[in-house]
Amino acid sequence: MIRVVLADDQALVRAGFRALLGSAADLEVVGEAEDGDAAVRVCRETTPDVVLMDIRMPGRDGLAATRDITADPRLAGTRVVVLTTFAEDAYIFDALRAGASGFLVKDTDPAELLHAVRVVHGGEALLSPTVTRRLVAEFAQRSRPAAPDARLDLLTDREREVLALVARGLSNDEIAQRLVVSPATAKTHVSRSMIKLGARDRAQIVVLAYETGLVQPGWR
Repeated sequence: MIRVVLADDQALVRAGFRALLGSAADLEVVGEAEDGDAAVRVCRETTPDVVLMDIRMPGRDGLAATRDITADPRLAGTRVVVLTTFAEDAYIFDALRAGASGFLVKDTDPAELLHAVRVVHGGEALLSPTVTRRLVAEFAQRSRPAAPDARLDLLTDREREVLALVARGLSNDEIAQRLVVSPATAKTHVSRSMIKLGARDRAQIVVLAYETGLVQPGWR
């Protein structure tokens, strides 16, 4: 059972999400929050698997709440999907920088929303290859270091290669095909890279790939 917390300042929106998630046998809503402070509190009380987090809420917003949740060692297994009516690049990048595992607009098809919760719970990132290349390359250059980041020294040459392919949005199967290895081997390289870099999931290593200078802005 995948345990979900809903964080949105509109009760009607939360009710709609609760009804939708409740229709799936493998999903369960374990808590709700009307603002960022409540979201952090509810997550600490319920330790959910996934949080559906609205960006714009009164008081502490969804980005600040996401930072607190992803920084809490007690919530290491909790993944945050940021929801908003504003599909703007800046919001997506800020959400990833805050530790979110994905980004969805609120008018997402119901079936896609259910799929998104399952994908994020499985450790994947909710970013298509096109979105990954376009928005991370555009915004990560703001903080890209002039010299190579020391964190890259932790990786083997193969792990760096795999990390660069993850940054392009490739799946494990696609990486395996590109490198002519098994999907299990590709998954192992990705997992080891995440552990060495202290990344929570694939979304975080995408950002790290650009921030460390491994992948250059504008690269395709």
